[in-house]
Amino acid sequence: MATYVNDLRLKEIATGDSSGTWGTETNVNLELIGEAMGYATKAVADASTSTITMPDGTATNGELRSLYLKLTGGGQASTITLAPNTVSKVWFIENATSYTLTFTQGSGANVAVLAGQTKAIASDGAGSGAVLYDVLTDLSVGGDFFVANTIQPAGDTASGDAAAIGYTSAEGIIVTGQGSTSDVTLKNDADGTVLTIPTGTTNVDVVGDFTAGTLNADGDTAAGDAAAIGYTSAEGIILTGQGSTSDVTLKNDADGTVLTIPTGTTNVDIVGVATAATFEPDGDTAAGDNAAIGYTAAEGLILTGQGSTNDVTIKNDADADVIEIPTGTVNVTVAGDLTAAGTLKATGDTAAGDGAALGFTAAEGLILTGQGSTNDVTIKNDADADVLEIPTGTVNVTMAGTVTAVSTIVGNAGLHVKNGATGAGFVQFFEDSDNGTNTVTLAGPASTADITLTLPSSTGNNGEALVTNGSGVLSFAAVGGLYNDWAIKTSAYTMVSGDQIIVNKSSALTMTLPASASAGDTVTIKATGGGTVTIGRNSQNINSVAGDGTLQSGKATQLVFVDSTIGFLEI
Repeated sequence: MATYVNDLRLKEIATGDSSGTWGTETNVNLELIGEAMGYATKAVADASTSTITMPDGTATNGELRSLYLKLTGGGQASTITLAPNTVSKVWFIENATSYTLTFTQGSGANVAVLAGQTKAIASDGAGSGAVLYDVLTDLSVGGDFFVANTIQPAGDTASGDAAAIGYTSAEGIIVTGQGSTSDVTLKNDADGTVLTIPTGTTNVDVVGDFTAGTLNADGDTAAGDAAAIGYTSAEGIILTGQGSTSDVTLKNDADGTVLTIPTGTTNVDIVGVATAATFEPDGDTAAGDNAAIGYTAAEGLILTGQGSTNDVTIKNDADADVIEIPTGTVNVTVAGDLTAAGTLKATGDTAAGDGAALGFTAAEGLILTGQGSTNDVTIKNDADADVLEIPTGTVNVTMAGTVTAVSTIVGNAGLHVKNGATGAGFVQFFEDSDNGTNTVTLAGPASTADITLTLPSSTGNNGEALVTNGSGVLSFAAVGGLYNDWAIKTSAYTMVSGDQIIVNKSSALTMTLPASASAGDTVTIKATGGGTVTIGRNSQNINSVAGDGTLQSGKATQLVFVDSTIGFLEI
């Protein structure tokens, strides 16, 4: 008798079976074997669990027989059973759904394929205890491994890894290894070592030249360092070494020595025009020094002199004065432009009458002041056009162009908007930039007198409008004769004043009157559809009675709130 017990569910013809059809059935089997080498797609069910079955001896619904199976559809994460559980096979399964698919065959291990992933899965066909294997979980490649796109490790490396590439969200890509000499070695195309991390250390050894944008050292150097670059918050960048002649040597591009620090000393030798020997300022300068360079621990480098006009003069190569300290003063005069690559920090306040001054106090921060006939401060652009002005002797600020604030503009005494002599001031509100560039504009009127509108202190109730008391004080109030658009209701609803409701329901339904009603609040109800409408009183009287109302299908009513005694009166 024929059976279907093999891993591809082919018909195994018994002796004497299939007389006259043996060739046909054999051809079917060969076709099924061919399908087992091919590609198929299958839509998975939108369910948390489902089963894909390999049928016996037929290609119908036989996608599971394919070597490569692409799964589509599905509306949720799902666990899929591969049946029958006696099939032992290898598949390449592509999850083209938007959810994780977990594959199972028996009570043994399962394999999960994330959305967008493709995995090689193998089954042992062990029946109810069948196990699925993720074939490439621990892939070992004996030769070269080529990837056309990206290799994306998804986990960290571990201590003892012989050679591993990993990834964590905090550390990013990780390269680690375990060697007797180096844990990591980077080589060039000629098999030459470029960079190594010696075994068990946090050091990096670079064999050739090291080129970088910025090299940021973050630790101090130590006595005995052969050649080191370091940094501390107190000392800044540190260069140190250990040589028989010099601890530090700086050379030019012609390999000529420019500066040396003799071994074990704090001296600096400069070879060149500046000095032919060692220059050692070791004390302060004194009053009356004609020209002196000195040093103290508190003041650092000191330049001083004694001249009839200036105590210190710094000149350029054309013998023109650049910086002067007038004799006997603490002032500094700069002949040309002052350009600061870093920060220009003033440490004192300015004073009334300053011609042009930059100052600073802890309370006021940066201070700009001046004394002009038109403006005390003028800020200009590169085209010499005025951008900002502070008129002389005032606390006003005049802006020539547009003020753009990334956050909030706060005016302690109000915000004034003007638009010249021929147009009213206006405020424009731009829509969300995701939608477009349309605006809502509030413009002042062509008024001959001042108008003040004072906004209310609350948000008001649904259906209320802003009204004035005649003096510009605004408040929210119910407006008689104000009705909302007709609305169709098919479920229970609590009404607000002004509602016009059509209840279209074949069964009973409740429309609840507004709570906390005010005199004149009005609702209109029309019942249709066959169902009876209950009018819930919402703790209010209806026609002076503390009970709900009833409105039959086809009927209509209008209710107006009078007072707490009458409640809503049926009109």
